[in-house]
Amino acid sequence: MRFSMRELLYGLRRGVTSPNRNARTAVVIGRLLGLAFVVCLGTGLYSHFLQEPLAWMRFPTRPVALYQVTQGVHITAGILCFPLLFAKLYAVYPQLFTFPPIKSVPEFFERASIAIFVASSLVQIFTGLLNTFQYYPWPFPFKQVHYALSYVIIGSLIVHIGVKLPIIARYWRKRDSYDAEGRFLEGDAAPAEAPAGDSADAPARVPVTVENAAPARGVVGRIGAWIDRTPEVDVKSSRRGFFGAIGVTAAALLVLTGGQSFRALDPVNAFAPRKRGIGPNDLPINRTAKAAQVLDTAVDPAWALTVSNGSTKRTFTLAELEALPQTQVDLPIACVEGWSQMATWKGVRLVDLADAVGAGSDSALKITSLEKRGGYRVTTMGSEYVRDPATLVALHLNGERLSIDHGYPARMIAPGRPGVLQTKWLSTLEVI
Repeated sequence: MRFSMRELLYGLRRGVTSPNRNARTAVVIGRLLGLAFVVCLGTGLYSHFLQEPLAWMRFPTRPVALYQVTQGVHITAGILCFPLLFAKLYAVYPQLFTFPPIKSVPEFFERASIAIFVASSLVQIFTGLLNTFQYYPWPFPFKQVHYALSYVIIGSLIVHIGVKLPIIARYWRKRDSYDAEGRFLEGDAAPAEAPAGDSADAPARVPVTVENAAPARGVVGRIGAWIDRTPEVDVKSSRRGFFGAIGVTAAALLVLTGGQSFRALDPVNAFAPRKRGIGPNDLPINRTAKAAQVLDTAVDPAWALTVSNGSTKRTFTLAELEALPQTQVDLPIACVEGWSQMATWKGVRLVDLADAVGAGSDSALKITSLEKRGGYRVTTMGSEYVRDPATLVALHLNGERLSIDHGYPARMIAPGRPGVLQTKWLSTLEVI
């Protein structure tokens, strides 16, 4: 019985022993995680300022799929943060529980930056993932909090990198991190000649020593050190296996969710909430006519689109819009939740309607929908979109009359704009 209990304890310790909890692993994963967050920040800011531009901002309208690509990359990079963030936590978690927690000013900034970064990152990626499903089980507004947290994450990341810069530099290169036997080099230990072949092929047996264990500080740190100092064991994972598992997980997430943004992955789109080609007019929808409370007003025979420029005003019934020259374009509809799809639109060029009321070449528009309420019931459109010949007051979609859920009787479609700004159920256009 005594022998069995000892074997059981050894077995438990061996089960959680890892040669991958060291500074080199943290640096490698940290590089990938930092890159993913920077990509998310850049693409997220682009999306934010498209929706809330500063007065001087103008945006490119070509390529027409620009927003489709940037937002697809934003969502995909955000999803990839899940395996990277958890792998990073796995590599450094003993250090999060050291005691006493703070012994110096630099350590205060280190621990504060880690705490803020981890907490804000977890909130950001989990709420971001739920946003792709349009599920908001929290009391705060998603868009504003998502935007604010991006600065918190990047700020804490910069502080963390600054504090950890000596360690990052020390373990940046693999050849400086392991000796010829593939063992981790602690501190200033001199690197030896790299082992033959790829040192990621970790030795089958790892002598778990003080040098490659996590710092034995605090209760959790000491438990971790005790675990990692288990008598020489046959480890169940190698560095190659560890990083391979992260790579396979990331690739699986990319392949099984990227189809909602990238056509090539559409056949294997298993987990993303939107599927291409499914919905009215063969196009998915987010907000229905019922949710927008336009079921009556959108089909009212008296409906007419009002276009005004100061005291100049024109109204166009649906029949009059149909009688104007029609233009057909292929433009993507790309939503902030991440899904997108190319579609064929047909309708009246917006620039022709703007010219009909004497709009100038630098005129912007205020666009109002029939919607009863909602954050995008009234939007503005910059002159670069108003003057673009591909911007339409669309009446047809994919060869059919617009369905009511896609904006019947008329909606806006412009190149390079987020889906929330492609206003459905148009009511008025006002030159501003």
